[in-house]
This record gives sequence, structure tokens and C-alpha cells, in this order.
Amino acid sequence: MWAASCVASCCAACACEACRSVVSGISRRSARIAYCGLFAMSLIVSWVLREVAAPLMEKIPWINHFHQTPNREWFETDAVLRVSLGNFLFFTILSLIMIGVKNQKDPRDRLHHGGWMMKIVSWCLLVVFMFFLPNGIISFYETSSKFGSGLFLLVQVVLLLDFVHEWNDRWVKKDEQFWYIALFIASLTCYIAAFCFSGLLFHFFNPSGHDCGLNTFFIVTNLIFIFVFAIVALHPVVNGSLLPASVLSLYCTYLCYSGLASEPREYECNGLHNHSKAISTGRLALGLLTTVLSVVYSAVRAGSSTTLLSAPSSPRAGVENPLLPFSKMDEMEEKKEERNRPVTYSYTFFHVIFSLASMYSAMLLTGWSTSVGESGKLVDVGWPSVWVRVVTGWATAVLYIWSLVAPLIFPERDF
Repeated sequence: MWAASCVASCCAACACEACRSVVSGISRRSARIAYCGLFAMSLIVSWVLREVAAPLMEKIPWINHFHQTPNREWFETDAVLRVSLGNFLFFTILSLIMIGVKNQKDPRDRLHHGGWMMKIVSWCLLVVFMFFLPNGIISFYETSSKFGSGLFLLVQVVLLLDFVHEWNDRWVKKDEQFWYIALFIASLTCYIAAFCFSGLLFHFFNPSGHDCGLNTFFIVTNLIFIFVFAIVALHPVVNGSLLPASVLSLYCTYLCYSGLASEPREYECNGLHNHSKAISTGRLALGLLTTVLSVVYSAVRAGSSTTLLSAPSSPRAGVENPLLPFSKMDEMEEKKEERNRPVTYSYTFFHVIFSLASMYSAMLLTGWSTSVGESGKLVDVGWPSVWVRVVTGWATAVLYIWSLVAPLIFPERDF
């Protein structure tokens, strides 16, 4: 017994030392990756608790204080929301702490990039504490998450618009025939993919023998947007380009598909899952992995975007840094200048994006908190998810058209 206790103590000490080694090895360059890992871990914890925590939560008196015990799906949704709330508070607190950080001399810069053992412990304590909160607070967070998720999707759209315009400008500035041909091929490929994708949507989500007017409306509206993109972009007054129009067309078609695929499995017009009502654990894991990668990418790109946020710092004009310092004094001066260097992105906005992403991922994992029965076991399934995806596609179309016509309406403003 004594030997087993010693072995257990040694294993625990080794585990703690390993954790300290890992977190101390996280440098300035890899800090954003570490935040992504922490965020991905929160989604995995949410998924695991959604599957296993319901029987335990039924026995907690301040959670299950109802006269009649709710169904299992209620507890699964509640577990996801509590983990999400802890994650949301963690990143929100960090965003408030980082307000006003301008350069790397600020002590909070070291907090942003370091202190990982403290951050992990704080995150765990926050998540555990969420399971002691009353149901009313969780219900309020559930309602707020719907609005926060919409805001996160709006940020995704703005980032996409920024990306495609930057991509087009970079290739046009090369002013070479090869890159013009590349622009044409990329645009043509996106358009072909968008139209082929739309044909598949008609095949899978408008089956014969059923009245699927709503699905037809979604698909036809998306096709109208595709033609409007091309017409507006090619208008001589607008002086636009086909590449952004084609990429946005493909993205809007994907959003249309994503919304239609989120329709309940028992819906007769959802032909994609007409013959398979059940979903395997492997497919569920794949869907969750896709969600994690999508949310993490959006959060990282939004947090580090130099277009939405501050521009990256540039070295001083006319000053060249030697490869090796000439003396200790030069080395100390170089380190001092490095500490005074402005930050390359907004730490506050970076953490705000993760906060919004926490809300968005909670809605995905709970079917926007309305899934019941079989759909409650799936990721991102239910009519609220359908409408959120479709409306996001419409918002993307409106924002892109506005980005083309706004300079004509307000010529004195810089867009």
C-alpha cells in the first residue's frame, strides 16, 4: 500500500513537472497556437460532458430542482452551456485586462504570452465553478449566445471580404500576364464549382414528389445573388473584379448547402439523409473536428488581422540592425528597443473573438439549444441553424454588394 502510494506520488510529480515544462516552453510566437489549443480543448470537454454528464447532473439539487425531471437532452444542453460560459468568461476577462496594451514594454504583454500554468488552472476553476451557478444565469447566457453567435458570423463575413479583396489586389499588382491568367482560371473554377454545387442542391434538397418550396426558394435566391455579383463587379462604373465575386459566390453556395444540410433528419425534403436516420460516432467526431477547425481559424485570423486591427509595426526608417551586437551595451540597447516595439495586433480584440466563438460553438453543439430527440445527438442540426446559415449567406451577399457600390455613393470617404 505504501509502495503504491509512493509510485502514485512520483507519477503525479512527474506529470506536474511535464506540464510545467510544456507551458514554460510556449514562446511569444506560439502563444496564439496555445490559445487555439485551449479553445479546442474546451470544445472537446463540452462534447464529452454532453455525452456522459447527464446522469450526474440529474443528481445535483441546484440544477435538477424541478418537480418533474427534464429529459436527457436538457441536461446535455445545460452541460455544454456551462462549459461554454466558463470559456466565455475566461477570454472575456483576458480581453478586459488587455485593454490599452500598445507596446511590448507593458507588463500585460508578458501576461498575454506567458503564465500558462496559471491560465490553465484558472480556466479549469472557472469551468468547474459554472456547475455551481443557478439555472437562471445559464438560461440568460443561452439567450445571449444567440446574439453573440450572430456577431461572430458577421465577423467571419467581414474577414472573408477582406481576404478575397486582398488576394485579388496582390495578384493584380504583379501586373504580369501569368497572374492575370491565374486570376481568370481561379475565377472560372469557383464559378463552375458554384453552379455544379447548386445543381447538387436541387438534386438532394428538392426531391420529386414532395412540396419543397422553401428549399427551392433558398437555392434560387442564392443563384440570383451569384448573377448579381458578376453583373455589379463587371459594371464599368464599379471597376470590380471577377475573383472576389466568384469566391463569394462559392462561399454563399456553401452556406446555402450548410443550412439545408442542417434541416432535421426527419424532414422529407432533406434528401441527403433520407436513407440514414442514424449517425455514427466517427461521423459525429468528424463534424465536430470540422467545427473546431473552422471556429479556431476564424478566431485566429480575426484576432491577428492587420486590416481590422492595428497595422504591424515596421522597423525604423534608415536604421539597419546588425546581425551581431558590437558590445554588451549594443545588446542591451537592442533588447530595450524590442521591449518598446508596438504590438502587432489588438490583444483585446483577439480575446473578444474567442469569447464570441465560445458562444457560437455552444450553439453548434446544442443545435442552437432547440434540438430534441434524435437531432439532439447531432452537431448543428435544427431549424434555427438552418435560418442562421441562410441569413448569414444573405448578409454576405449584401455586404459584398455594398463594398462595391459604397465608394460610388460616398466618393469622399475612404473604403
